[in-house]
Amino acid sequence: MAAQETDQSHRLASAAIVVGTDGSANSDIAVRWAAKTAATKGRRLRIVHGLDLAAMRVVVGSYDVVEPSVIAKMHAHGVQILAAAMRSARAIAPKLTVTTELSEAKPAQMLITLSEDAHLVALGATPGVGTVLHLGSTLLAVTAHAHGSVVVVHGAGEQPTDSRPVVVGVDGSPISEAAVAAAFAEASERNVELVAVHAWSDLSAGEFAGRSYLEVPAAALEDAENALLAERLAGWQEKYPDVQVTRKVFADGPRRHLANCSKTAQLIVVGSRGRGGFRGLLLGSTSNWLVQHADCPVMVVHPK
Repeated sequence: MAAQETDQSHRLASAAIVVGTDGSANSDIAVRWAAKTAATKGRRLRIVHGLDLAAMRVVVGSYDVVEPSVIAKMHAHGVQILAAAMRSARAIAPKLTVTTELSEAKPAQMLITLSEDAHLVALGATPGVGTVLHLGSTLLAVTAHAHGSVVVVHGAGEQPTDSRPVVVGVDGSPISEAAVAAAFAEASERNVELVAVHAWSDLSAGEFAGRSYLEVPAAALEDAENALLAERLAGWQEKYPDVQVTRKVFADGPRRHLANCSKTAQLIVVGSRGRGGFRGLLLGSTSNWLVQHADCPVMVVHPK
């Protein structure tokens, strides 16, 4: 087990769950998911909405934007969006501590900044809802550059009871340790099975034990990858003995298998980057694809 699991600021009891809303149906699903999650975890919920006045200036011109009537209308609309989101959250968890925040900032930058101190950030999988209110168009920016964990909510969102498993993608690299840690914690809190999926044909290295992969028998590769997965999970299984773990190893790419798992899982957990990742890259191809196309919420975990 890695000495450092995640940034400790996200573990503090005072760290809230932050959810962005743009007034769309998909963001409402994210608000409801975040409310249920906050209630389950005993955390505050912070609902935020960004007006993005800079984008408005590009569309209608700086003179019109500074007109009080224009700004007042945008603020009034933002207040309405937050009020509706508050009602959705209260419908899920009436006793939940909920705060709202209206900002003139760009939604993506606002959520990235708030993620520094949040337990996690949630947003809906919205493909785009207009020029000004475009939380959906910032989805990849937030999942790529936020701190800690970001959950992109797909599907129906919250459910009263849910026995579906949590699924984690394990690429075998040290950088995926944060994702494994988060997945075990989520499975333990939800009292459900954890399915660990490891697919290894997308390795960037072309050698195994000093030999070309083409020269290594398939059975030896499979045994080695099973051993690697078991090693990555061992310490966490000791820490979370209550979590039942099912290990799955595949000899082809992870995208298809994780996508299939998302049809029957309540949460998919992946790292922000895998083998060969660099700090400046947006997302690994698997994470990038999943946050757009999975059938259940996807948690992208950024290492400390």
